[in-house]
Amino acid sequence: MKTTKRIYWTATVILFLLEGLMPALTSHTQLAIEGIQHLGYPDYFRVMLTVFKVAGALALVLPFVKGNVKEWAYAGFGFTLISACVSHWAVDGFTGQTIFPLVVFAILVVSYKSYHKLMAFAKQDASTQEKESSTAQPNELIVSGASR
Repeated sequence: MKTTKRIYWTATVILFLLEGLMPALTSHTQLAIEGIQHLGYPDYFRVMLTVFKVAGALALVLPFVKGNVKEWAYAGFGFTLISACVSHWAVDGFTGQTIFPLVVFAILVVSYKSYHKLMAFAKQDASTQEKESSTAQPNELIVSGASR
């Protein structure tokens, strides 16, 4: 379980840095503006994409965010990374800019798979604790009833 946690946090922090922090710090630069225009997208798309990326990155990295919110964040990143690959390929042909979103997508898959492994471990631990507590309570009742 420790290895799974390390893998999860390493992949998730890399995603947070690449898909959350970097867009937040660089989306307003001239290079980012020209990049979005080069792909044929309007400027409001750049702003909207940055807001969603930062929100999704926070959803992935904050441990109290669970369930559907985290699932939607993973799905959203999957859609944007595949779309980025397709957009770069359609406009520029098959280049390094086409491959990079697929590399980040692979990191996303590692984070997603390890997140689900951790959730399975947590569910298994909870059911084990529940079984232990349910078997311990009747014995305690018998002992406490006998002592009165």
